[in-house]
Amino acid sequence: MKCEHCTRKECSKKTKTEDQEDASVDVTSPARGKEEKGEFHKLADAKIFLSDCLACDSCVTAEEGARVSQQNAKDFFRVLNLNKKCDTSKHKVLAVSVCPQSLPYFAAKFNLSVTDASRRLCGFLKSLGVHYVFDTAIAADFSILESQKEFVRRYQQHSEDERALPMLTSACPGWVRYAERVLGSPITPHLCTAKSPQQIMGLLVKDYFARQQNLSPDKIFHVIVGPCYDKKLEALREDVHAASHTLQGVDCVLTSGELLQIMEQSDLSVKEAAVDTLFGDLKEAAVWRPDGASSDGYLAHVFRHAAKELFGEDVENVTCRALRNKDFQEVTLEKDGEVVLRFAAAYGFWNIQNTIRKLRRGESPYHFVEVLACPGGCLCGRGQAQAEDGRVDKALLRQMEGIYAEIPVRPPETRLLLLQWTDLSAQLYGVPPSTDKVTPSPLQGTAGVSAP
Repeated sequence: MKCEHCTRKECSKKTKTEDQEDASVDVTSPARGKEEKGEFHKLADAKIFLSDCLACDSCVTAEEGARVSQQNAKDFFRVLNLNKKCDTSKHKVLAVSVCPQSLPYFAAKFNLSVTDASRRLCGFLKSLGVHYVFDTAIAADFSILESQKEFVRRYQQHSEDERALPMLTSACPGWVRYAERVLGSPITPHLCTAKSPQQIMGLLVKDYFARQQNLSPDKIFHVIVGPCYDKKLEALREDVHAASHTLQGVDCVLTSGELLQIMEQSDLSVKEAAVDTLFGDLKEAAVWRPDGASSDGYLAHVFRHAAKELFGEDVENVTCRALRNKDFQEVTLEKDGEVVLRFAAAYGFWNIQNTIRKLRRGESPYHFVEVLACPGGCLCGRGQAQAEDGRVDKALLRQMEGIYAEIPVRPPETRLLLLQWTDLSAQLYGVPPSTDKVTPSPLQGTAGVSAP
């Protein structure tokens, strides 16, 4: 069975296996207590659909496939059950980080406001035995701040290096894997070298937060809850560099749908709780998001920053116009009758292919392109937007888009972020953000070189 969009004449990979459909998780149910052995209902093992990922050209090796299969509810409950044993030397501090694009899914499923859904989700996870629940929006902010700085640097140097522009975002793991494994060196130098939100969150939890709590990183079991299966592949990349050492920032990834299964099949009594913060003892009072219709909003934030830094223009509203379809949009900035900035958003396989084709021919008119593998953006990740027939649940997607649009937007420069970022950059990257040194992205290895 060949994968969707497969570029190989022969392919041994399958989108899923029959035994995975009926697989059950043989762990102790946290709802039953007293160390009772049994089956936590019939939770399907986590599986990765290669059609969800553009990296289908012999991308997932047998070893990677085996490791991806371990990222599921069974592994999550294995750690929860270990924490119930008397041998405290094997106990782990459980931290769960939830992506902003997952919250509208839970709000829609629970028929709650996104803030109430966040509190219910947090309360449920803590009732299971999770110690900390974080929001990855803070990591997206840090990634955007680094991306803004890098774009300005590339723009100023593009006359000397033709590969500096357009800068292509590197936050989407499916797209980055496709670029590295299939497109190769003609394209990878255009990838932004800033760490992705997931990788930054891994560093924040396993390095910064661990030191604040006087914990060894290997004592923390860090779980990401996200909208797509590709994040499981991203978590396999262990070469996440802190200032003085290498660590695995994310131990397990659960999709929104997998976590919903756990919630629906649990009989635990849940008390709502506020999301924890990485900085101090404060709790997040409300849910917020970056300025993106269905993503982390790199295009809008980088566009505003570049307009101000490069041309002294204050842009309040970034209004994109759709071109060939709703998943390919652009926005421009004109100065003295000349277009000085031209940004685009390319979501989905066909729009990415068209963008890359023009770039290879030297015909790309853009300075910056926000690239996402899923048509419709991150909200449309198949870890939460897929119906039982395998197609996108359009009614659910429209509901999630409406909920996401109502979440307040907070720019990354606010919330005292800049006060924290100087210290964090020195600790996590080894250099303050004011320097011109570019930190290699854990998604890329060295800029322009395909990661192993």
